[in-house]
Amino acid sequence: MKWALLSVWDKTGIIGLAQALTDQKYSIMSSGGTGKALAEAGVKFTEVSSYTGFPEMMDGRVKTLHPKVHGGLLGRRQIDDAVMAKHGINHIDLLVVNLYPFEKMAAKKMNLEELIEYIDVGGPAMIRAAAKNYRDVAVVVDPSDYPMVQDAVRGDGISAKERLILAKKAFARTAAYDAAISSHLYQLDSPFPSTFTVQYSHGRSLRYGENPHQQAAVYGNAGIAGAEPLQGRQMSYNNYLDLNAGVSLMREFDEPAAVIVKHNNPCGVAIGKDVFDAYVSARDVDPVSAYGSVVCVNRELTKKLAEEISNTFVEVILAPSFSQQVLEIMKKKENMRVITLPGSVPSDEIRTIDGGVLVQRTPAYQEHWEVITDRDPTPEEMKALQLAWKVCKHTKSNTIIFADKYHTLGIGAGQMSRVDSAKIAIEKACASLKGSAVASDAFLPFPDTLEVAAEAGATALVQPGGSIRDKEVIESANRLHMAMIFTGIRYFRH
Repeated sequence: MKWALLSVWDKTGIIGLAQALTDQKYSIMSSGGTGKALAEAGVKFTEVSSYTGFPEMMDGRVKTLHPKVHGGLLGRRQIDDAVMAKHGINHIDLLVVNLYPFEKMAAKKMNLEELIEYIDVGGPAMIRAAAKNYRDVAVVVDPSDYPMVQDAVRGDGISAKERLILAKKAFARTAAYDAAISSHLYQLDSPFPSTFTVQYSHGRSLRYGENPHQQAAVYGNAGIAGAEPLQGRQMSYNNYLDLNAGVSLMREFDEPAAVIVKHNNPCGVAIGKDVFDAYVSARDVDPVSAYGSVVCVNRELTKKLAEEISNTFVEVILAPSFSQQVLEIMKKKENMRVITLPGSVPSDEIRTIDGGVLVQRTPAYQEHWEVITDRDPTPEEMKALQLAWKVCKHTKSNTIIFADKYHTLGIGAGQMSRVDSAKIAIEKACASLKGSAVASDAFLPFPDTLEVAAEAGATALVQPGGSIRDKEVIESANRLHMAMIFTGIRYFRH
């Protein structure tokens, strides 16, 4: 006789699974809410308390913590049979468990005394026992695996390979569960735990990393990490990095906007009356760099824009949606990845360093724009400053951005000297910089960057402020009749 023990918080699909197991001559054991659901559906089962001889107690805290349960899960066939028979322990062949929803309840900000009751004890104990004994016991922790189990029991049974796969998922689930509890408890009195644990699922191998000699994978089933092409080639490591950079910047804009990214930096950003206008404007900021880029737009891709993009080489195109007609047009570029804009998933930023990781969190904050020169920006200059500042936030430091009110004009990024960034932006400018606005991601330590920008034609500048030489920079701005704004917020990106 084969036994299956069912004990689940999430009842999704459990009745269908139980009926399939019953049809295949499994005897079912259950308790608590799962038993109640089975009874209401007319599925016959044995109460765990009837099997163990001990009732549920302590408001359900103790139900399955008993040698007859754990012996049934841990007992090795042909090795422990005699001791199991002596103590009346049945072999349990299948365990189906999902846990109290601690993560979901913790997100509701409930008080600790209430939340503590959502820490599952018996469930993880059974899962670990069954997973340890995977050669003889199948353990199922995810309702999405129920169809596979049903097919298997109707056929030749759950194979050794399938049991190992299920055991891996089981240990991953208990690891994530314990990490969530640990992290939450630590964060009650500290923003960061003394032991930092994270876990991401849905891992997929990539062809290689940043370069062909490097190995890589992507993990995550939501946000950019979970994004996979509707059509086109498999995403690469660099595609994911660039896409993440592009989407982060694109989300700064409410009006129709296009962001073009190359090597993790924007090479063209523009707003327009529609996304076609925005894309063409952004591309023409630096058409050489736009070749082989990642393109992000914040409106549904139009037929006109699809045809325009299909006339050049683009690695990835992302938009909120694509019509079937547009997808057919874009099939002409069979290697171009087509991605639907995913929802945002706010999270800590984690970067590896030798021997560990750096963890960064961005709490809610407020910029404080303050005009600190004799002259206020004109309305046109203010719009240009706002656009330049948005782009500046998402470009590698040191960065200097020239812009008008519609698009970037010149981008200088990733230089050790801020003056060099300004010179590069000027050299790469796609149009006259006369009357343009400039953004600097950090304060200007000397007037030189401002003076270089003014000589190129800029008439307004935005920067965080905070240098010991702010007075000198302000005096230079006034002398050059430039409007300047301090924001109080620095945006280094290393």
